[in-house]
Amino acid sequence: MRGFLASSIGVAASAALVLPLSLSSGAIAAPPRVIAAPDVPGSTQSLPLTAVGPTSSDRSRGPAAERRLPEQDVRPFSLIGVVWDDVHAELHGSVQVRTRAVGTGAWSAWQDVETHNDEHGADPGTAEGESGKVRGATAPLWVGASDGVEVRVRPETSEPVPLPEGMRVELVDPGEDPDASERVAPGGGTAAGTVLPALSAKETVAQVRAQAQAEVNAGTADATDATDATDATEVEAAGAAAKPYIGPRPRIITRKGWGASESLREKTFVYTKTVKAAFVHHSATGNSYTCKQAPSVLRSIYRYHVVSSGWRDFGYNFAVDKCGNIYEGRAGGVTRAVLGAHTLGFNTNSMGVAVLGTYSRSTPPAAAVTAIARLTAWKIGLFKGNPKGKVTLTSGGSGKYKKGKKVSFNVISGHRDGFLTECPGARLYSKLGTARSASAKLQGRG
Repeated sequence: MRGFLASSIGVAASAALVLPLSLSSGAIAAPPRVIAAPDVPGSTQSLPLTAVGPTSSDRSRGPAAERRLPEQDVRPFSLIGVVWDDVHAELHGSVQVRTRAVGTGAWSAWQDVETHNDEHGADPGTAEGESGKVRGATAPLWVGASDGVEVRVRPETSEPVPLPEGMRVELVDPGEDPDASERVAPGGGTAAGTVLPALSAKETVAQVRAQAQAEVNAGTADATDATDATDATEVEAAGAAAKPYIGPRPRIITRKGWGASESLREKTFVYTKTVKAAFVHHSATGNSYTCKQAPSVLRSIYRYHVVSSGWRDFGYNFAVDKCGNIYEGRAGGVTRAVLGAHTLGFNTNSMGVAVLGTYSRSTPPAAAVTAIARLTAWKIGLFKGNPKGKVTLTSGGSGKYKKGKKVSFNVISGHRDGFLTECPGARLYSKLGTARSASAKLQGRG
């Protein structure tokens, strides 16, 4: 898209099917709302949480009612989260889930779901943030193939606050990868369009300069339409040809490569002027996935962001798995300054990188930290950024900085630097210094 910053329009249609439940506990519950479409892989089961009075052991919780989903049989799913009506309502309490594994029939222990997720999402005042579709949501949790579920949501014990209205459990099935067979070329290689291969430093610079020249030529041809002198493409094209420092492009698995259905997201793209900073996140989806399952995890998060949370697309610009694989996130072009929904208040002129997993108490694999360094050396380099430098961003409004406040950040920062959050987890956050140094070295800064 040239000459303007696109606005959000359109959303994929979805069909609703109602299927019966078998309740193991003997309780009666409303049937789930199942959201699926014949041309989109996967589905989402949406089940209401019901209020229950405090038991004798829960008297200390006061008048705020607990919400529960009784133990029951459901269609197969692999990722779970809880959503509610008002995106501005905070969930002051805990969310725990139990799930039954497909095949073995074994029930898991109670698992905690990360409840403080409002710091992710579109900035206030943006078309995405003000669409009226966005809902409050927990972080999603990857539980693997499951066909039974039980959920309890408990208010805080000290000065309990009523839980948000309209709470529902979202059970996401990523579906079979529709393009898996297409990704294998004759002879067992990788099919075109699924992976951007790694380039050497020399190849990267040559490609960037060629692309920049092509963009400049196209801009000259379309001069009558180019009404905004600071259009993202022009900034990228003008800067790319002259930059002295840029890391080699790493191998990137494209959206087609992880099986993203492009009919699920909104059709247009939204760009900002540049990419000045990279905010690193953990997805808080747990560490039980295998790297072979990472595409399924991504398709699940994508569906949870769009269908359950009401976002226009996958929230992060890139994702990294525990084996160091790098994935294209939000659509719009991996070299472009695509506006994401990852760091509330600071999505403009930044990029969001989510490491799949939870790294509050678990140490992130070295491969994942190295992938952050490789990705940022290249992408920040496209916009003449120094991974060991500082930049100033203007807050769009967050719980940590009021709207309009100018804030200094490391070029590679953690989510917690821009918002009052634990993300990206203490263990991953402690590795960002290592990532900065490695990223700068890859750019040739020494």
